[in-house]
Amino acid sequence: MTRGIAALTAYALAVLAANWLTDRYGMVPVGPGLTVTAGTYAAGLALLARDAVQDTLGRAWTRVGIALGAVATLAISPSLAIASAVAFLAAESADMAVYTRLRADGWTRAALASGTVGAIVDTAVFLRLAPFPFEWSAFFGQLIGKALWATALPVLAVLTARRLRRAVPRHPVRA
Repeated sequence: MTRGIAALTAYALAVLAANWLTDRYGMVPVGPGLTVTAGTYAAGLALLARDAVQDTLGRAWTRVGIALGAVATLAISPSLAIASAVAFLAAESADMAVYTRLRADGWTRAALASGTVGAIVDTAVFLRLAPFPFEWSAFFGQLIGKALWATALPVLAVLTARRLRRAVPRHPVRA
């Protein structure tokens, strides 16, 4: 249960961080000719944290995390809170469908596939509803930011940590 609460807290805070960063800094460059909302990386991490919430607390709790993040975002920007909540609900529904179906075959494949699908849906919906003009450079920039930097790299970090943890002996060697 403690892991579940930690995952839910991380999830709601990632949603809030994504919205705060976007409200504070707007669009930022991510690569040659590409831009992203400043909260893209936190939004991508939220998609990964959503998987942890599902694994520890169950699917229904992901919507609680979205609600917590949206309510907190209302204090920052009501229009951003609405765009974010709608985008996260749509993305989380797509993410959950993919993750749930693939999870039995292993975490890595499920997390990468669901994070990619969630990133596409979140980006398409959010950029249409957010309080700034839609730009294709932002659409592709956000996909790269969420799918690569905020989904693939954290998954790689988790896999590396797991491999290192397995390599360390669990019982001390006696001399």
